[in-house]
Amino acid sequence: MSQDPLRYFRVEARELVDQISAGVLDLDQQPGTDLVARLLRFAHTLKGAARVVRQQEIADRAHEFEEVLVPHRGQDGPLAAAEMRELLRLNDEIERYVTALEPAAPPPPDPAPAPTPAAAIEPGPGPAPEAPVRAPVEPPAPARASTTSDVDELLDAVGEAHARLSPLRNGTTVLDKLHRSAESLAYQLRVGRSPGQAEAARSTAVRLAADLGMLGRQLTDTVEQVERELDEVRGRAEALRLVAASTIFTALHRAVRDAADAADRRVRFEGRGGDLRMDPQVLALASGALLHVVRNAVVHGIEPEEDRAAAGKPTEGHVVVEIQRRGRYAAFLCTDDGRGFDLAAVRRTAEARGLLPDDSAEPHPQMLVDLVLRGGISTSPRVTEVAGRGIGLDVARDLADQLGGTVDVRTATGRGTTIELVLPLALLSLHGLVLEAAGAVATVPLDAVRTCVRLTPEQATAASVTGKLAYDGAAVPFLPLARALYAGTAVPEGAGPGVAVVVTADGESVAVGVDRLAGTSTLVVRPLPDLAPAAPVIGGVSMDLDGNPRLVLDAQGLIAETARLGPGGGATPEPPQRLPILVVDDSLTTRMLERSILESAGYEVDLAASGEEGLEKARSRGYGLFLTDIDMPGINGFQFVEQTRADPELARVPAILVSSRASAEDRARGAAAGASAYVVKGEFNQEELLAHIRRLVPS
Repeated sequence: MSQDPLRYFRVEARELVDQISAGVLDLDQQPGTDLVARLLRFAHTLKGAARVVRQQEIADRAHEFEEVLVPHRGQDGPLAAAEMRELLRLNDEIERYVTALEPAAPPPPDPAPAPTPAAAIEPGPGPAPEAPVRAPVEPPAPARASTTSDVDELLDAVGEAHARLSPLRNGTTVLDKLHRSAESLAYQLRVGRSPGQAEAARSTAVRLAADLGMLGRQLTDTVEQVERELDEVRGRAEALRLVAASTIFTALHRAVRDAADAADRRVRFEGRGGDLRMDPQVLALASGALLHVVRNAVVHGIEPEEDRAAAGKPTEGHVVVEIQRRGRYAAFLCTDDGRGFDLAAVRRTAEARGLLPDDSAEPHPQMLVDLVLRGGISTSPRVTEVAGRGIGLDVARDLADQLGGTVDVRTATGRGTTIELVLPLALLSLHGLVLEAAGAVATVPLDAVRTCVRLTPEQATAASVTGKLAYDGAAVPFLPLARALYAGTAVPEGAGPGVAVVVTADGESVAVGVDRLAGTSTLVVRPLPDLAPAAPVIGGVSMDLDGNPRLVLDAQGLIAETARLGPGGGATPEPPQRLPILVVDDSLTTRMLERSILESAGYEVDLAASGEEGLEKARSRGYGLFLTDIDMPGINGFQFVEQTRADPELARVPAILVSSRASAEDRARGAAAGASAYVVKGEFNQEELLAHIRRLVPS
């Protein structure tokens, strides 16, 4: 079989191109001789490697790249704008040539045409500078390949586990010796008659028992140690399937830089939380949505330099993308320090499209923000490279709807905007502390553990009764883990907490009482199945060596559960209470059917036969959800939702429209009114309705 002459060059070139891409963007923001020297080394290495494999186009452009940088080798000042554009152009050309060397993948069978993205309102103060229209280049999906350090760590762990097998090999020799001793003893007992022979047999039996006991202890210790080492190996091997979140920062940084260049802005990009390792598919989807979000942040958020100076802001704008782990979810936050949403422009555009109610009441700001997410038309009057196409924040909304996540917008006039995209994680790698409580084994993320405190029986009893533990000069809330894991059921008898693990999240702490600690482990967390009941403190599961699930605790869930139980509440936990659901429908049959479905699923239900009665009940009691028909005499379903959205006390309660209307116009009107979901009676599916409710109503 013929060797591939470019096999190793492709690997090296891809790594060098990634380093050059990140370095050029860093040079644009933080110029310095060290960074120039590092970029020259990368370009020189790439040029030499390209020449070895006869890739002259890559070598020539790497040489041109060097020529731009050489004059700045000893200068600390920034490069001219034209030089930066030339470096970016050469970097793009090198990347295209390297990508072209990749083996061609077989075409997918019968690809379906890509759907046209839904229109969206992109809030903006006015036109951006005109530029030639071209489709933005989307980043490739994050690579699955592990870094050298990841492989080195895995090999070290394998070596440790292999070294632990040596006592087992030595044990076989000892076991063979003991087997011969046992045979000798059996012979002596069978033929021995004299007192001397009996004494020899007793002596042999004593030695054999001692040797067997010592060997058993050695083998037990070794097997336990090997199991721990192999568990670590498994965790590290599974982690290689995941990708560091920082892999998307370079593409986002480039998108910010290009958008700022097109809009004649000065913008600094910052990425945070890149150490989190997660499923590459989720990361790639999030990256695609964030590209639109960061472009919007630059074009519609960051003001021109003279406007920022007049407002007392730094002339350079700032866009931050931060990635956080929240239990089994990942939160992607894009924050800018710009002008905030131009809600007046959003209102004018929405009124022109008929997306607002006919009455003259001033729409609530949150209603206008929701319209931006639900889609409409762009407020930018001209189509430019980065604005005016009507493809904006609805991309993030569509992704959240597709994966079962959420999108939240927080904006302040003159101070900036934060777009928060929260997505469920299929896989997540983390280091954990293994705990045991009342026979249950669980793991808590190590980055949430502040310290561990050994408890005396008196301290454990006092903490369980009072719900507080004295630690570091303060009274920390105390939660016995067994009570949380066995919520609503009898807790197995045990010795009680012997260790308190102090866990911190979101600036709050809780002391979790456990029986004992069982070491640390690297693990890959998987989400719980949607229909699997679980205590609120559980964030996911991992698999042990035997393929059995091991619970993974959620730090935020532990703190929330402690607050719910209250002082001393750990001894008498109460099941969580759901808010009731209000069903509004003028049809008795529909009301009773929906009540039957909801009550069978464990929800409390109130009924209203008209929109007027529904509003009266909604204002007299707290509800977790409104489920309403559209076609009703008096106040119809659209108006019911609009009026609840306009009421500050009711706006937080989600609403689902259930109607026989199935047209796209009615669906759009429902979304514009503020409905969180739309269910067609002719296509009624009980599981679909319950899935919407589980997503919208907190347990």
